[in-house]
Amino acid sequence: MNIFKQLASTRCGFNGGMKSCRATCVSLLHSSSGTSVEVHSQDQEVVIALGSNVGNRVDNFNEALQLMKKSGMHITRHGCLYETEPVYVTDQPLFLNSAVRGITKLGPHELLRVLKKIEKDMGRTDGIRYGPRPIDLDILFYGKFRVNSEILTIPHERIWERPFVMAPLMDVMGSAMESDTVASWHSFSKLSGGLFESWEKLGGESLIGKNGLKRVLPTGNVLWDWSLKTSMMGILNLTPDSFSDGGKFQSVEAAVSQVRLMILEGADIIDIGAQSTRPMASRLSAQEELDRLIPVLDAVLKMPEVEGKLLSVDTFHSEVASEAIGKGAHIVNDVSAGQLDPNMLDVVASLKVPYVAMHMRGNPSTMQNSENLQYDNVCEQVASELYLRVRDAELSGIPAWRIIIDPGIGFSKNTEHNLDILMGLPNIRMELAGKSLALSHAPMLIGPSRKRFLGDICARPAAAERDPATIAAVTAGVLGGANIVRAHNVKDNLDAVKLCDAMVKRERSQA
Repeated sequence: MNIFKQLASTRCGFNGGMKSCRATCVSLLHSSSGTSVEVHSQDQEVVIALGSNVGNRVDNFNEALQLMKKSGMHITRHGCLYETEPVYVTDQPLFLNSAVRGITKLGPHELLRVLKKIEKDMGRTDGIRYGPRPIDLDILFYGKFRVNSEILTIPHERIWERPFVMAPLMDVMGSAMESDTVASWHSFSKLSGGLFESWEKLGGESLIGKNGLKRVLPTGNVLWDWSLKTSMMGILNLTPDSFSDGGKFQSVEAAVSQVRLMILEGADIIDIGAQSTRPMASRLSAQEELDRLIPVLDAVLKMPEVEGKLLSVDTFHSEVASEAIGKGAHIVNDVSAGQLDPNMLDVVASLKVPYVAMHMRGNPSTMQNSENLQYDNVCEQVASELYLRVRDAELSGIPAWRIIIDPGIGFSKNTEHNLDILMGLPNIRMELAGKSLALSHAPMLIGPSRKRFLGDICARPAAAERDPATIAAVTAGVLGGANIVRAHNVKDNLDAVKLCDAMVKRERSQA
């Protein structure tokens, strides 16, 4: 019998035929002396599940991802991050779980050896089965193939019964039509609707937030469950030329006083910007921006009131982002989603902090040009273009679990576009879901505060007079699914947010 056919029928356990087995089997051929013969594979798409409940779980994930990349795995997609209650052995700490999708030349058993070495190098011992571990790495899928050997079963045999595996797995999946490989993954579920139907059979999205399974975003030293309430981001502009409050907070004393006021009024996040992004704003160098930003940031970080609050830096300069995060800021808020500084995505990836990626065409000087205001369907196109930006971020090493999305109200949009976005936030999420479920689940930030379109509609030429219209826009946005609201007037907008949250909570309780 042909040796490859024999392996396929007796040892390898692959479904896919002799040609597929020849292309992918590794370390399953043995010479007469017992020496393993490595057979190098073609590129294969794989899905790896990650779990951790010992030590700094987020750091464990970061380290595991870096070691996987060094082993030759090119990671292309990340799931969301889930904090989950342990199963089987319940007397142990909570787990973090996620999944990644990537490309490797390693054969399935060689990949298994690499993952087991990573687990060992990171401190995992044999211990008790299902017990505590710094990192747990499981191969969920390998190419189009089923593997059933003495040491490896693919698809992983308990995928279908574990919500903490299925949730992040769904995040990295595309549609069954995306590729032959993805179609094969869907077919493994044995249900006509593929993995999607398997997930729904378990309970699907209704499981998130209960039954010990919640979606979280790591920021600072906490895991942020943004579903509990809409977060309020207060705006601190350090610029002389911002459209609403330019020049008001240029001194350190005035800036600190404003931060204290916004926190007193209920801000969860303070977003500090030292460069105006209003239409036609002049562009500062990174050093000029830092000269404005750092003295204020240093003073704010010393305020006892900021304990437990998040600080965001509003910048499109990677140098400013790096310096601010190094000082103690927690979030990078980039209106360009990496388009105005070629180093931004790599820098943010290395900083390992949340990243707000906003939709904008062009730059602040060109964003309102006629060519940047051409849309056939603004919600669909904003979602598609934002997806491309976030995919670049993901491929640069910013996991989906660190991404916050912003449709960019007022940036390269006219009045009608802004209204369509406010009314169409669910459509934006739906459009994103067709490309990446993980990104469609990301926290969404909206920033309509005092924008010109509100003044045009309400005949309020002075930005400071647009707070009532801002409250109406914020209300529409929160009821449409926004998770973070960015506003100048924290107090009044927070009242609107609280009312919206109460209505949403009431509606869910009756569902």
